[in-house]
Amino acid sequence: MEDKKTVMRTLSSNIRNKTFEEVELGYNDLEAKKEASRCLNCKNPRCVKGCPVGIMIPKFIEAIRNNNLKKAYEIISESSNLPAICGRVCPQEKQCEKMCIKGLKGDAIAIGSLERYVADYANEHELGLKSKIKENGKKIAIIGSGPSGLSCAYTLRKEGFSVTIYEVLHKLGGVLTYGIPEFRLPKKIVQHEVEKLSKMGVNIVTDTLVGNTISIKELEKDYDYIFIGTGAGLPKFMGIEGEDANEVFSANEILTRVNLMESYKNDSTTPIKKGKICYVIGGGNVAMDAVRTVKRLGMEAHLMYRRDEKSLPARKMEITHAKEEGVIFHFLENPTKIIKDNDNHVIGMETVDMKVLDEGEDGKKKIVPIDNSKNIVKCDMIIMALGTNPNKSVLNNSNIKVDDKGLIMTEDSVTNRKKVYAGGDAVTGAATVILAMEAGKKAAFKIIDSEKCKNK
Repeated sequence: MEDKKTVMRTLSSNIRNKTFEEVELGYNDLEAKKEASRCLNCKNPRCVKGCPVGIMIPKFIEAIRNNNLKKAYEIISESSNLPAICGRVCPQEKQCEKMCIKGLKGDAIAIGSLERYVADYANEHELGLKSKIKENGKKIAIIGSGPSGLSCAYTLRKEGFSVTIYEVLHKLGGVLTYGIPEFRLPKKIVQHEVEKLSKMGVNIVTDTLVGNTISIKELEKDYDYIFIGTGAGLPKFMGIEGEDANEVFSANEILTRVNLMESYKNDSTTPIKKGKICYVIGGGNVAMDAVRTVKRLGMEAHLMYRRDEKSLPARKMEITHAKEEGVIFHFLENPTKIIKDNDNHVIGMETVDMKVLDEGEDGKKKIVPIDNSKNIVKCDMIIMALGTNPNKSVLNNSNIKVDDKGLIMTEDSVTNRKKVYAGGDAVTGAATVILAMEAGKKAAFKIIDSEKCKNK
């Protein structure tokens, strides 16, 4: 058995840092078969326990080995509604691959790469749901079309529910469309999933701000159930002096304008006024997406993170790709002031150096500024990628309970209003695509169980 995984081919770094084409090229048939052959097909598969949606991983990999990709796709689809997306953006190294027994003495099986391989084959050959749906006469409104909303919609539609999705933007997909760059998740992949929903008979209502255009209480009159999967889209800022300067942006704004409005194109109607030197503040996947995006826009791209490199929360693969593409990293440094000119334009930052202290009682290492360590950094654009909060406007006049962070409070996916369910980042705070999918699927099964109980 090979101890090293089959490495996926990528675009050359000096080409991809100037284009929004997908970086990773996927396995070909030979590479997928080689990687699948490394799987031990464990009788007690730890990898399945590490998968939030419980994909029967050894079974679908065995189907790849047997050249039966249709069966492999069917196995994956029993648990996951969005495999082409999850195969690209899920943090498998922290989930299923982390649990893989092969990883104890070598490389774990590249489960995510194999999932993507199967899903891309299925999309190319138009495999999927073709069985006739038996209608059950029940109606559900799903607010938000991100991963939790899409997962909930798929699950309930297959069970015969009449599903209507309400989306505030003009395109479906939520963070999959506006947040994750094309070079990591091509929008044609997301669009394919949306088209599948349409073919299944899901109703789609775009450009509708629930909580404003229509209220949850009004929706309750027309639907048997409501699911809120609006995510957490309000950006956080540092609250430091000068943050109101013209060229200080949130990562959400930059990524939305580039991904949704295609502002990187020369003929864009909403072009981004590019700087020469841009600093992205943060260390998560969103920060990595933002800094790799501005590099592709032709700027000198810097990432500043207040902790050390080993504490970066972003996926290792994304960090590696960023370094290969020419992103400049600054660790243990933190902004304290934005420097601007008399016309409110950014001309630099004041920063301080940080140091790591020993772990506290909570087990976390604390970081503090180093005295008298003020630095002056020259730049003309700054992007804050410091996390997000939920937008509570969807809950206007609904009396749905939230906690002190504005997160929707639920018990087994149900809010304090019995017809209203919720899941994903709107409940947990910003997390991963797969966890949001799991939440949408969980809420769907709770709704299905509720109907079964009524019919007994």
